[in-house]
Amino acid sequence: MARADQKGTREDGSFNPPGLEVFDNQFPDREYTHEIITDEYSSMCPKTGMPDYGTIIVRYAPWYLCVELKSYKLYLHAFRDAGIFYEVLVNRILDDFFEACSPRWVEVEVRMTPRGGIRSVLRARRNRPVLRARRNKEGVEVLDALPKGEVKPL
Repeated sequence: MARADQKGTREDGSFNPPGLEVFDNQFPDREYTHEIITDEYSSMCPKTGMPDYGTIIVRYAPWYLCVELKSYKLYLHAFRDAGIFYEVLVNRILDDFFEACSPRWVEVEVRMTPRGGIRSVLRARRNRPVLRARRNKEGVEVLDALPKGEVKPL
């Protein structure tokens, strides 16, 4: 069995999950939450080669694009034979999801089945920066990220 590095990639470079497919959000002006839950996640422990099982929950607020669920299922299935640490897993899914659909925000929760009496739950979140439009000295409209103190909750 090939050992894995910290990124969940096999020594021969064979771990490369398929891309997440997207479709247009029919309600981009509305903020709503989509929660995707899968109870059948599996991968391999990169240290022992033993199987790991868990539940993965992705919560996100779509903006202009939504992730197509069959592509997400195939994406997760690709992890099945990959040796990957839990911390790498939660951040890899988070980054891949964020890059695929550019949501307002996305949160990934990984609940791994207990091994040796130890249960692990990991959460990671990314937010799209809040932007404001302004005109620069030349009269060109530019977008600036609002400082955290100026961001008001919905």
